Amino acid sequence: MRAFLVVPALAATLLGSCSEAKTNQPEGLAIATAADPVTSAKEQGKKGKKGKGDDIDNLTKVGKMKEVPESSGLALTGEPGTFYTHGDDGNQPILYKVDAKGEVLARIEVPVKSRDWESVTRDNVGNVYIGDVGNNNNNRKDLVIHRLNPLNPQIVQEIQLKYPDQNEFPPKKKDRNFDVEASLWHAGQVYLFTKDRGEGKTSKVYTVPDQAGNYTARLQTKLAINGQVTDAALSPNGRRLVLLAREELFVFEGDDLAAILKAAPRRISLKGVGQTEGAVFTTDQTLYISTEQGNLFTYQFE
Repeated sequence: MRAFLVVPALAATLLGSCSEAKTNQPEGLAIATAADPVTSAKEQGKKGKKGKGDDIDNLTKVGKMKEVPESSGLALTGEPGTFYTHGDDGNQPILYKVDAKGEVLARIEVPVKSRDWESVTRDNVGNVYIGDVGNNNNNRKDLVIHRLNPLNPQIVQEIQLKYPDQNEFPPKKKDRNFDVEASLWHAGQVYLFTKDRGEGKTSKVYTVPDQAGNYTARLQTKLAINGQVTDAALSPNGRRLVLLAREELFVFEGDDLAAILKAAPRRISLKGVGQTEGAVFTTDQTLYISTEQGNLFTYQFE
């Protein structure tokens, strides 16, 4: 085990928004107005071999997605032991269904253009939400989430969005925090977590409704994350949120999502596993993680 790492304070700010179709704030979500105290967290990992992570506590390599180009998201399908994933920027608009070892079970062609698919999440009735919200240069004005049921992929609804606090395309380099690679569905809302390309220390949390429309996203809070977020996962019991970053996890815990978003995270190192891009819980203790190189891992919480 490594020595304790100091995790930055968790700051939270709520901004109001106006929209063509206004977003309702999720019920019971309290937004902090002051920073929480700085806390320490034990880094639960050892150095592993490049792309393998053999020596990291609680991490096990379980498979390889050889037929998925640059896997960049991970979601449950509703069938035990299977997942949805997709390729990164520049790949075809295909949703892949894979098993727990990474073998491709189905290829689902989605009749839309793929500019920069970065995330996929699923609601509680089988719809999936594919985030074409990759925005490396922070200059896009065509951000969209595709909503579809994989059993009938020819019908695709669009959730178009913009950010209430972006007025320049692109903004100054230090303010470039409008790239999103992480999303999750919860209680009728799609949560979006930014990847801070400006200063690399803050992930902003936005929400939009899970219905088709044209929205100004609502800025719910800001999380002090000393890393660039690539995916998000909420445990089935709703008490643990994981933000995946490059070879590391940031873990938040609380009684519900409102409390979680005010909590201070602990950091878990995944040094050596590769470019970590996808994360989803299968149980309250088991987190599946995918890398752009196609490797599949499980991380077991105690």
